[in-house]
Amino acid sequence: MTLSVVIITYNEETNLARTLESVVPLVRDGRGEIIVVDSGSTDRTVEIAKSFGAKVFVEEWKGYAAQKNSAIEKAAGDWILSLDADEEVEPELARMIHLVLTWRAGNDLPREEANWVHDRVSFNANTCDGFAVFRKNFFLGRWIKHGGFWPDPKLRIFRRGVAVFEDRLVHEDIKLQGQTGRLSGTLLHHSYPTLSDYLDHMNRYSSLGAEMVVAKGPVRFSVINIAVRPLLTFIYNYFFRLGFLDGREGLLLHLYHAVYVSWKYAKAWELSRSPERKKP
Repeated sequence: MTLSVVIITYNEETNLARTLESVVPLVRDGRGEIIVVDSGSTDRTVEIAKSFGAKVFVEEWKGYAAQKNSAIEKAAGDWILSLDADEEVEPELARMIHLVLTWRAGNDLPREEANWVHDRVSFNANTCDGFAVFRKNFFLGRWIKHGGFWPDPKLRIFRRGVAVFEDRLVHEDIKLQGQTGRLSGTLLHHSYPTLSDYLDHMNRYSSLGAEMVVAKGPVRFSVINIAVRPLLTFIYNYFFRLGFLDGREGLLLHLYHAVYVSWKYAKAWELSRSPERKKP
């Protein structure tokens, strides 16, 4: 049973090697393949991907969901592991994926490995069409354990042909036809090593989020959405969800996440005022 690791990239030379190193044990010796769909990187991303033996496709950017679905369509493996370029598969998770897929292929596991899997699996893996994993999110180098950022379950492993990413501009999730289990081990999400990275990302995401808001109808200027909602978001995540326990990094993360919420609704109002939007 083979595994296809699929990744979309754009200027990811600082992250990609770490990600690919973590999945090489899963695909070596003919056990699988790595598919990288790049959207025109101007750095060493493509060179790095090819150095790991990845099959690289360069395509025009179509949006997050469409780009990821394009990568899935190119996969030839029986199972697919979908990763972001700034994620890393922890060794325990890599071991679990290998053993569970070996088991699903009808192969007997050595007793020690069978017991190791049995102790960590609380479902019938033979009936699952997909598996979720927990993800550790890092902000300025710190693992964020509170404020809704942990355990952050993500459905990332699934049989080919039973799942696609839903068509959304941002925060796209996988739609799976079938039963989902969860594997032990974690993904490490090296998301925002600097404040500039985070602010740039939130600027892009707030623009996409604004498009999603406006798609539902015109948006009026709202003090509630632009000022009150961000404040309540900060209070809820920082105090009620214990974000303050993550120290200075937690304060900055939840403060600027609240700013993102304000940006999203302000941009939605701005879009609604544009002459193009007002045309019948």
